[in-house]
Amino acid sequence: MTTPTRLTAQQARNLHLAAQGLLARPRRRACKADVLAAIERMRVLQIDTIHVVARSPYLVLFSRLGAYEPHWLDELLEEGQVFECWAHEACFAPFADHELHRRHAEEGRGGHWSMKSAQRTRGAHAASMAGLLEHIRAHGAVKASEFERADGETGGGWWGWKDEKRWLEALFAHGELMITRRENFQRVYDLSERVLAKARRHGPAEPVVDAPAMRRRFVLGAVHALGIAQARWINDYFRSGGKLKDAALDELVASGELLRVDVDGWSSPAYVHREHADLFIAAAAGRLRATHTALLSPFDPVVWDRERASAMFGFDYRIECYTPAHKRQYGYYVLPILHRGRLVGRLDAKAHRADGVFEVKALHLEGAAPPAAALVREIAEAVRRCAHWHGTPQVRIGRCEPKLLRRELLAVLAA
Repeated sequence: MTTPTRLTAQQARNLHLAAQGLLARPRRRACKADVLAAIERMRVLQIDTIHVVARSPYLVLFSRLGAYEPHWLDELLEEGQVFECWAHEACFAPFADHELHRRHAEEGRGGHWSMKSAQRTRGAHAASMAGLLEHIRAHGAVKASEFERADGETGGGWWGWKDEKRWLEALFAHGELMITRRENFQRVYDLSERVLAKARRHGPAEPVVDAPAMRRRFVLGAVHALGIAQARWINDYFRSGGKLKDAALDELVASGELLRVDVDGWSSPAYVHREHADLFIAAAAGRLRATHTALLSPFDPVVWDRERASAMFGFDYRIECYTPAHKRQYGYYVLPILHRGRLVGRLDAKAHRADGVFEVKALHLEGAAPPAAALVREIAEAVRRCAHWHGTPQVRIGRCEPKLLRRELLAVLAA
């Protein structure tokens, strides 16, 4: 049988969603092992602290797993099965990749707290940082909140951090401290030797012999996690370098580790990991059917690269929570709506946990055509599932575009 070399745009989307765990709803209730498996599939799970709905890492997992226990993620971190690193911003990653991300950090790459930032902090505060390290060695893990500010001010972002927070983050960047657990989502820092000791009980981290091996693993890991990718999208996934050109992947194609394929409507070739060859063949044969409808986090891997989301889904998505209110087009915390292999709209949401209310402040669908009844029903069900998982079962619908959508959603939710 001849191996196909071309996909339609929708087949490429389905391959991407299959690799990301978003092609279809899970067939059974999630267990703790599924949380770890989802992180291993994505390779990185971006961390963000905004919690007008569930904080992003928990919502990313919910989109893939359905109702699950959020404390399972916390437990995986405390057990050492996942760890925190700077990759695509601050992320959770499976422990098998610890040496990969450690080498990346030591080369001065990745995230806000680069090695250069950490070195500048150590150069200015070496004695204080040494004293903090000895305090942790003698007294155990600490949170930044355990230290009072000397200036009486309150922090409002990284620029407002107290000294101890900066020192802890610099020691974390240097690899002398790791995050042993989180308490109320606050980082708890401990000596790396103690965190690594518990992590290694679950198996060793895969070694990285040199910088070329590191770059190769990042490329292959990103393509595997994405399912299908253009060369220029690959390094963004781990923030592992600048945009690649196709020639940079010739060796991996020649060795058979990557497949170079064409996608209808894409001006550049695409790449598929050899471990996804069967998935690629299934996609080309039309056997991958996208049936899932879900609300995605603004920091979901599917949408965090604006260029990739636009090219793959025709969906122009910008995170507006950091945009001044008067400049926002869609709202503060806008969740893309995934429906059967397409991104069909966006929803500005807020969970009022004390009142048990899930508020949909605004909902915008793409396109001008009236929504089909099946689309309305499946969006309403996705909202209902998300609301129940949040412990806010009463759904309140605000402004909708098109306007008739509001009445139709309310009718489905009331049924």
